[in-house]
Amino acid sequence: MLPRSPGHPFYQRLNQVLGQYGFDAFVRENCAKFYAENGRPSVPPEVYFRMLMIGYFEGIPSERGIAWRCSDSLSLRDFLGYAIDRSTPDHSTLSVIRKRIDLETHQEIFTWVLKVLAQEGLVSGKTCGIDATTMEANAAMKSIVRRDTGEEYREFLVRLAKESGIETPTRADLERLDRKRPKKASNDDWTNPNDPDAKITKMKDGRTHLAHKDEHAVDMDSGAVLAVTVQGAHQGDTSTLGVTIERTRENLEELRKDEKTRDRIHAEPCSEVVADKGYHSNGTMVALEKEGIRSYVAEPDNGQRCWEGKEKERDAVYANRRRIRGERGRRLMRRRGELIERAFAHHLETGGMRRVWLRGHEKILKRLLIHVAGFNLGLVMRKLCGYGTPRSLQDLKNRLFGLVCALRCVLASWLAATMQNGVRLTQVSGQPALAVA
Repeated sequence: MLPRSPGHPFYQRLNQVLGQYGFDAFVRENCAKFYAENGRPSVPPEVYFRMLMIGYFEGIPSERGIAWRCSDSLSLRDFLGYAIDRSTPDHSTLSVIRKRIDLETHQEIFTWVLKVLAQEGLVSGKTCGIDATTMEANAAMKSIVRRDTGEEYREFLVRLAKESGIETPTRADLERLDRKRPKKASNDDWTNPNDPDAKITKMKDGRTHLAHKDEHAVDMDSGAVLAVTVQGAHQGDTSTLGVTIERTRENLEELRKDEKTRDRIHAEPCSEVVADKGYHSNGTMVALEKEGIRSYVAEPDNGQRCWEGKEKERDAVYANRRRIRGERGRRLMRRRGELIERAFAHHLETGGMRRVWLRGHEKILKRLLIHVAGFNLGLVMRKLCGYGTPRSLQDLKNRLFGLVCALRCVLASWLAATMQNGVRLTQVSGQPALAVA
């Protein structure tokens, strides 16, 4: 008598893809060391990873929201393998499992998804585009404290006001004093006790907030994300580029070790790097050339420069300039804005990870790795089915209806033009218009 859902076509097809490549067996084998042989049966690890993927597909940022959505939806219950008379895992269970399974295992799941993409011909690994953005941290600026004294921000301003001669400072006095003070929000002086990894930085919309830096590498042929790193938001792009390139090469080498994907990956993985002008510097150009990497990094307009005593830097910068001004360099720059920004838009904006609800780089990276793995699986689904998310499938009916309407409009315009031409011909030939029509 219980209601039974036919299941969502997208999740049914995704389950078939995961079953075809042996997802459940792989996850259980790699997570067996984190589970005891005796005791109460626990939530299977494949359910945990599926629920984190649902966070991407449904655009749910928090684990509490994921747990509620899985409990409420019959189609998601079918995707997880839970009947309606069974309780799905709650958010506290997801938190316990995340603490139990280490970061390396999450990385192995991400690499397994990359192998699926490679078998589908969606990864080559030769040319990689790298970019970074900020994710708003789960910490407030009003909670920051001084590193040296442990004072809160208001307590620090009151002390400064008293030292300057104001015995009983008002709120207006504190605001006036704080407005004139330079470098008032420096990461060297302030930290958040709730999330020490969160750093003070300026967000994309101009606000100053505590944030984390999300940097990833994208395959410039297919748009697949090859590597993900989470680093301090106060670090510059030139200082974090090497870490992301190293992680990208490690992931691609894992794919080359597998017999099924060895022939799909380029013999020289990550031998070309495409990036924006934030990554351009003399040291970066020299380091990339030393690693044998051809750089296609946009160059900022620095005016006339003096290269005296900097021959290596000059040669590396000039070589990069020649490449980005060539035909292939201009083509890669156009694709950089398309593929890299698209990946950020999918897993941060529509995927719901622009603001994180976890604290600490390790916890955030665990969630982000599986989140981006869901994005990569969406590329496989788009190749096999034509749609990469459940929401795009829901919009398919509207798009088909719009296409039919557009075809009807074009046909009506063509018929009207044909009829008008027929009337003109009858007027020229002297024949009756109705007869010709």
